[in-house]
Amino acid sequence: MKKIRAGVIGTGFIGPVHVEAIRRQPNAEVTAISATSPEKARTKADSMGIEKAYGDYRELLADKDIDIIHICTPNNLHYQIAKEGILAGKHVVCEKPLAMSVEQGQELVELAAEHNVICAAFLNCRAYPLVQQVREMIAKGDLGTILAVNGSYQQDWLFKDTDYSWRLEKQLSGESRAVADIGTHWFDTIETVTGLKTEKVCADFATFYKTRKKPLKSVETYSGKVLEPGDYEDVPIDTEDYATVLLKFDNGAHGSFTVNQVAAGRKNRMYFEIYGTKCAVAFDSEMPNQLWIGSRDGNNQIMIKDPSLMYRNASEYNSYPGGHTEGYADTFKHTIRKIYAAVEAGKDAGLDYPQFSDGLRELKLCSAICRSAAEEKWVNVE
Repeated sequence: MKKIRAGVIGTGFIGPVHVEAIRRQPNAEVTAISATSPEKARTKADSMGIEKAYGDYRELLADKDIDIIHICTPNNLHYQIAKEGILAGKHVVCEKPLAMSVEQGQELVELAAEHNVICAAFLNCRAYPLVQQVREMIAKGDLGTILAVNGSYQQDWLFKDTDYSWRLEKQLSGESRAVADIGTHWFDTIETVTGLKTEKVCADFATFYKTRKKPLKSVETYSGKVLEPGDYEDVPIDTEDYATVLLKFDNGAHGSFTVNQVAAGRKNRMYFEIYGTKCAVAFDSEMPNQLWIGSRDGNNQIMIKDPSLMYRNASEYNSYPGGHTEGYADTFKHTIRKIYAAVEAGKDAGLDYPQFSDGLRELKLCSAICRSAAEEKWVNVE
């Protein structure tokens, strides 16, 4: 069997996670990586046992041995690399956000439609096994009509004023930080599992640290390293640490969502509650192997991840039997499994995977949320 040969662009926190997930596919191999310099690329490649290393992503795009690229760079580079990748005839997997603006995202969607390549936005939170179980439950009518959706995505990796990342800088991350960085996962998950669309938003933003201490030395994202006082410089911050968003959905349901990157003790918690006319469900990504099911007229339940108890379409997102934990890394494996199945089957096979159009949807949501926060009023989502 000819394997799909992948090239990963970007070697920070998320690039190696993609490398590991690609290697869990029986029909794929990681052929090359690229970084910001030949030296850095070679060092990273050697540490992961990858043959080819490029100091410029354009060299990787020119490599005829590579079938598909994974864009794992800072946000400001996504649009240009994705565009060049499509024009080079490569299949493209792009981390969120797809681009820095709705206009750029729309251009990429149109470009993807014109070329015979798979173009996927990497929205992996929909691939938790029990999230897919919720999707099937709603599709089969188990919850009844959806009345309300509430939830949050909260982290503490930016809890201190000495915590710093390129994601804090608007020129690298975009107009929004917390909403675009992790809020997009929540919205994609909710709209995917419910089948509803968010029609209107009313948002409130807060930047708790108006100034942060930027390291003068390189520090890996999520590393938790602490430098000496003289190793920092004070820089102003103009992206949000926190946001609360009121929601109105296209079926008349209402909801609310909070995103917070200075939430002490919350390491990476995507949480949602969906309330229907028959029952309710709640999911917590820090406890991804259990699903709360709420009832008015009977006992509440805790459903444990077990493929023998789940709906058939959801059970395919399980690799292990009940009692064997599956979590964050497995969402990468299953998302890439679905994308690579589309690569093998062809563009018109109609397979279910997150596409550039889903990435554009998230850009439109973020744009509406940012405008709502700035204007302090309800805004329609395009």
